[in-house]
Parts: sequence; C-alpha cells; structure tokens
Amino acid sequence: MSNAKDIFKKHQAQTFPFPSCLEIASAKGSYIYDVNGKSYLDFVAGVSACTLGHSNPIITNAVKEQLDKYTHVMVYGEYIQSPQYKLAKLLADNLPENLSTTYFVNSGAEAIEGAMKLAKRATGRSEIISCKDSYHGSTQGALSIMGNEEHKAKYRPLLPNCNTIDYNDENSLKNITKQTAAVVIEIVQGGTGFQTPKNNFLQKVREKCNETGTLLIFDEIQTCYGRLGTLFGFEKYNVTPDVLCIAKGMGAGMPIGAFISSWKLMNLLTFEPKLGHITTFGGHPINCTASLATLQHLLATNLIQDVDKKETLFRKHLAHPKVKEIRGKGLMLAIEFEDKLLAKKVVEQSLENGLILFYFLFNKTAIRITPPLTISDKEIKKGCKIIKEILKKYKY
Repeated sequence: MSNAKDIFKKHQAQTFPFPSCLEIASAKGSYIYDVNGKSYLDFVAGVSACTLGHSNPIITNAVKEQLDKYTHVMVYGEYIQSPQYKLAKLLADNLPENLSTTYFVNSGAEAIEGAMKLAKRATGRSEIISCKDSYHGSTQGALSIMGNEEHKAKYRPLLPNCNTIDYNDENSLKNITKQTAAVVIEIVQGGTGFQTPKNNFLQKVREKCNETGTLLIFDEIQTCYGRLGTLFGFEKYNVTPDVLCIAKGMGAGMPIGAFISSWKLMNLLTFEPKLGHITTFGGHPINCTASLATLQHLLATNLIQDVDKKETLFRKHLAHPKVKEIRGKGLMLAIEFEDKLLAKKVVEQSLENGLILFYFLFNKTAIRITPPLTISDKEIKKGCKIIKEILKKYKY
C-alpha cells in the first residue's frame, strides 16, 4: 500500500465513511489546489476558520517571525509571553468591561469545557441548559450539552443534569431556574443549518438568566471574528453574555480557542483549588501570534464592514426557484433545498466543477457557505454561477 488515498483511509482515523479525499498541494487566497494542479474556489474556509483566506502573508509573516523567537516554553499561565498578553489586552479593548479576562485554550470544544467548569464554580449549581439541535463540540462535556440524541446515544453515560430548551421558543425559558448554573447558546445555530435568533430571543434569555442568577454563555466559536458583520456576533443583537467562547476564525487557520469573562469570575479558577483549569498547549505563542495578527488586521481594515454587502451579493446571485430559503447572517449562510438529494448533488457536483461547499451536521437538506472574509465580489459571483448551473441541470 503506497498511494496517499489508501494510506489516508487505512492509517488516519476516519470520521465519515465517504470523505471527498481531495489531495491538497497548496492553498492561497480563496483557492485550494490539488496535487494535479486543479484549483477549487473555497466557499467553506475550513468550516469558518480561515478568516483571512489561505496563506495570507499577514499571518504567515507574523508566524515566521515568532518561530524565530520561541514556540512552546511552559504550560499555560506560568510565563509572561507577549503574543498571549498582547492578544488578551486587544480582546479586552474591544469587548465590554465584564469580558476583560481571557483564558486561551486549543479549540472551541475546550473553550466550552472551561466555560462549563467556570459556571459550576461560580454558581455552586450543576445544571447546564443548552438548545435542541445545538452543537458545542465532541468532548464529553461539550457532547453532554449537544442538542441531538443520535450523536450522543452511543457515548452515554454523559454528564448528568444537562437539559435543553427550544431555540427561539420563549415558552421554554421557564425551564431556566435558580438551579441552573448556565445557559449555553449559539448566536447562530451551526449544526442545524444557521438558524438565527427571532423575536428578541437572545434578549429574553438574558433577562431570564438575570432573574435566576444564571450565567449566560455565548458560543461564538463559528461567529468570531467578524463573520456576522460585527467583530463578535453578540454585538449584532445587543446582548452581552457573562462568558464568551470563541475559536475557529480567531486563529485564521491556526488552532486556538478562548473563554472570556470578568476578572472576578475568571479568578475563581486560581484558588480553592489552585490550577482550576489547566492546559499545556493552550495559548501557544504561534497560535496567539496568528490570532493577534488577524484581529489587528480586521480592526485596521474594512473587511468586517464589507460583510453585509457580500451577504447581499450572495443572496442576489443565489436566488433560484430550486432554492427554498437562504438562512443565516453575514458570511455564515445556508442554502436550503426541498430535498436532501439535491443538496448532496450540489455539494458533489460543485467539487467536480471547482467549488468547495459543505454539509451541516443535523440538516441534510441545506448546504453551508462560509467563505473567507477576504473573498472578492468576483469570486462570489463565480461560485454562485457554478451552483446555479448545477441547479439548472438537476431534474427531480
């Protein structure tokens, strides 16, 4: 066995029985190139991760410069490292006062794990409430609050006292009580096809949490930085959480996550017991450097301000009789079709035609569009044209 595909399938653990097996040679800007030299316009950006596109010199130059200084030197929180504290300070400068202190981790799932622990430590309560059809990660704690039983059943028992409410259902908020440590909620639901909050739902959750002394945790793992047209998604809806979880796009392709709260709350992880949350590679200087460079660039340019215009362009050029609905916000869009076979056909045929799209975890009739924030108007029109040509040829 010598060819790459065979080795990949036999020796690299698989999560899906039918991976695309696209063999990558390089990636630059909005394009990925395979080993045969074929180019693919990327409408997925590593599932919302590659904020500034592929191989952006702003990121690569900053990372190379940091590589020449040092990489990992000590477990998290022991040494003062400039990529960490500069990023923490810049985040604090661009967040509300109650979100002033950042704990850097390796991923979105670990950010959720840390936030859940913090909520239990701060409130002395054990119940965690999330939403049906939510996705927060695949580790044991994050899986416990996932809102889909099919993905949880084979891994039980999971954490006890994890319950769900219905997203956008005001009546279900009665389940948030003075026994609830935290409500964990996505600004835009990712796994079910980018459902957005309706009828001031997030404000109503905030009010209920205030009433019951419950911490409100926003999962912004997919919506940061800038994907909804504001630096953080909660700014779009004028609701501030007690704890903010971010990852994916904050690293522009490098693995990093964080959970953020007030200094008072975060300091609870410092005492009784000491080392209340520990990570070896969290806050890795290379990844913090990439995140810092990303944040600095976004703050210095109009990329975030341009997101709404790019959303409008997508909606205009994806209008088609076979498109049932376009959901989402900013550059976090879902195309809903009437049947799952059409969704599958569009994803598969688009790849053949040089366009990368992707599926949703809990929704089989919709496809994901989450391109880099750097995508051009010309590239948007090009990708939309590929999709519409496929729809034109598709026969039920």
